Formats: sequence, C-alpha cells, structure tokens
Amino acid sequence: MPPILKYVLRRLLVVPITFFLVTAALYGVIMLTPPETRAQLYLSGGRMDTQQALQRAIDRIIEERGLDDPYPVQYSRWVSNVLRGDWGWSPVQNDDVLRVLLRRTPATAELTLYSILLLAPLGLASGVIAGWKENRRPDHIFRSLAFVATSVPPFILGLILLTIFYAGLRWFPPGRLGLSEQALVRSSSFKTITGLLTIDGLLNGEAGVSQEALRHLVLPVVTLSLAHWATLGRVTRSAIIEELGKPYIVAARGRGLSTRRTIWFHALRNALLPALNSSALSAASLVTGVFVVEVVFAFPGVSEPITNSLAHLPDTAMAMGFAVYSVMVVLPLMLILDVLQVFVDPRMREGGVGG
Repeated sequence: MPPILKYVLRRLLVVPITFFLVTAALYGVIMLTPPETRAQLYLSGGRMDTQQALQRAIDRIIEERGLDDPYPVQYSRWVSNVLRGDWGWSPVQNDDVLRVLLRRTPATAELTLYSILLLAPLGLASGVIAGWKENRRPDHIFRSLAFVATSVPPFILGLILLTIFYAGLRWFPPGRLGLSEQALVRSSSFKTITGLLTIDGLLNGEAGVSQEALRHLVLPVVTLSLAHWATLGRVTRSAIIEELGKPYIVAARGRGLSTRRTIWFHALRNALLPALNSSALSAASLVTGVFVVEVVFAFPGVSEPITNSLAHLPDTAMAMGFAVYSVMVVLPLMLILDVLQVFVDPRMREGGVGG
C-alpha cells in the first residue's frame, strides 16, 4: 500500500476514535447530575397537584428513559441515537435538535468560509513579506499589527468595530440581511440552492441580496479572521526566516534566480508545512470563535439556538447537540488539514514522517 494512502487511512481511523472519546467524556459530565434532576427536564411544564404526583412522574420518566442505568448502557443508547440522527427534542426551540442546527448551518458555514478565504492568503503573504524584510519597516509594521490582533479578544474587537462602523458611520450593520432583503429571501420566488446568501442571491438573479449579504459579513469576517491571520502570519514569518538561511536558497541565488522568485516559489513551499500545522492546531479555536462572533453581531448561525436555550429553560438536549455538532465540525476540518500536509511535505508522501 502506498505510504500516502496508509497515512490517510490512519488519520481516518483516528476520527471515529476521537469522536467516541470526546462524546463519552461529554456524556460523563451529564451523568454527574442525579437522575431525578435530569428527569425533571422531561416534564412538560404542567403543574402537579401534589408532591407525590410530581415524584411519581419523575420516577416514571427515570424508568421509561433508563436514567438510572449504568453509564455504559446510557452512553451506548445515547450515542446510537445520535448516529441515527436522533439528537433529542429541544423544549425551548420546540423542534428536533439536529434539525435546528442544520437549519442554521449555512449561515455559520458562510461566515467561516469567507473568514478562511481572507485570513489564509493574507496570513501567508504578510508572513512571507515580514520574513523577507526581517527587521525592516514591513516586518516592524506586521509585528505591531499582529501583537494588537492577538491581544484584543474577538468579542471586544467586535464591539469596537460595531461602535465605529455601525453606530458611528452606519456602514456595516449587524445581522445577516436587511429587512427588505429578508422578505425577498423568505418569499416563494427566491430559491435556496446552497444556503449561502452571497451565492444564492446571484443564482436567483438578485444581486442586491448578494451585495447586502456581503455588507453584513464584513465586520464579523474581519473580527473572526484577525487573530488567526496574526497567528498564521507569525508562523509563516518564522518559517521563511529559517528557510532563507538554508543552503538550497543560497544555491538558487547562485544560479541567478531572483530573490522574489526564490522566496515565493521555493522558500514558501517549505514554509507551508509549519503553517498548516499551526492551522490544524487552531481549528478548534476557529470554530469556537465563529460562535462568539455570531453572538456579538447577532448573526443567525448555529450559536443562536444554544444562546436562546441557555437564556430560558435548562435545555440538555440542545447543549449536548451543540457540543456534538462542534466536535463533528472540528474533526473533519483537522482531517482535511492533516491530509493537506501530506501533499505539501514529500517526506510524508514517501512514508518518512508522520507514520
């Protein structure tokens, strides 16, 4: 079997193992709550005539749902339901948990997609330029901006940007669309094809919807991207500085290659591996950052149902569903980044590294 295929298969095997370990730990936290307390979450909310009636209802729920079964039995039953698509019922949302999360996934995906499209090229380009111009003005400017970007928490940065560009200048409003565009999108004439409004607007011949969706994305995308841009740029800068001192760079220059070509076509190729390693490590923080940014900018993504649920009743099903959803987003993202490393690093393709 080719080394690259063996590497990919091993990484694929890690995904379900990690999923079961993480979800087992999450469910173990829920199991710390007494069965009587968890049973009360299933009550319809109607008032009981007596304390005895309430206790009988609780005992019935514990028996019907097996809330006093051993942990392995309860976890197996729960994870089996999750894998079948039964993530439970949210009393706050009055809907199936999985259906609620999937309905809001396109908004979160659109915000994440444009953030990655912004931070990845800018992070690589700024890191390369800073490493190339080490200890000169471009490098000083980059390091100063990167320091600020990593020092300001996303929710603080979001509030600052809202104050300046929405409350002050009225340029970029929160939310996902304006009122007139929302009415158009909800009408029967507008067809949802991808769920991404910037694309669906064009596919429906409504350029105004795409333009308005982009305008609403500006501030959340910048807020989400800034810290990750700084991290990626710093790693790329360090890698470029290291690569520029290696013999193959000296040899390339000796053959008459221009400095620009040597850096962008040779040094950058080898600097991509640490950049991808950094991106894989920050995948979880990127997903977490998306949820924080959605709350700050009232962006109707996946974070909306969980924040609504926490503000009202204890909604265990939604809380667990949100946690599982986050894990199921992070694991494939890290897998993709791991596979990309194989194509970047020839040693991995040949089986010399990462076995």
